[in-house]
Amino acid sequence: MKLEIDNIELSYADKKILAGIYFKNDIGKVTGVLGRNGCGKSSLLKIIFGSLQPKYKLLRIDEKPLLKAFYKTGLVKYLPQHQMLPNNIKLKDAFFLMSVNWNDFVKVFPSFETHKTAKPKEVSGGELRVIETYLILKSEAKFVLLDEPFSHIAPLYIEKIIEIIDEEKDQKGIIITDHLYEHVIDICDDLYLLRNGHTKQVSSRQDLVNEHYLVS
Repeated sequence: MKLEIDNIELSYADKKILAGIYFKNDIGKVTGVLGRNGCGKSSLLKIIFGSLQPKYKLLRIDEKPLLKAFYKTGLVKYLPQHQMLPNNIKLKDAFFLMSVNWNDFVKVFPSFETHKTAKPKEVSGGELRVIETYLILKSEAKFVLLDEPFSHIAPLYIEKIIEIIDEEKDQKGIIITDHLYEHVIDICDDLYLLRNGHTKQVSSRQDLVNEHYLVS
């Protein structure tokens, strides 16, 4: 299954954020989006998900236009930068509602076992980020959008999440953006640089140097 989004145009007030962007992701691949703060990475993911309506967009699944918001299809899950889970839900209930197995989770992250009946406000921000990222990755969605999944979490947890991404991509298309660009570069099959409202596909660190995203 292939996801394509094309002809995106998005402006805030008089400032054009995205202009004529083309972007794609396939099941079986991790696709990364890099770019500086404020370049529109989060807006791009929200547009794909369907929670942000741009001036123009064309979203296709297997070359067929999708005319309703992507989230209404049940094919996609989205990890936003901000907290996803409501503060009044117990973590074990969140796992149940999202059809994700808690016992499988604590096999990978055993130190979280004591948090089963905790609520999001009772765990640290980094721990909550791990939990939410795991829930999205282990969901039944065909496409997963991850906005800054590595933010504020310990390096050991980052390594485990990368392993899960590598496992889950066999049956999912995964789109990821993060300021920890080394991790994004290492795990991605396809990589786009978002700059000046446009995406450009890149294939190496040298390309990112040439595009003035990285310093040589």
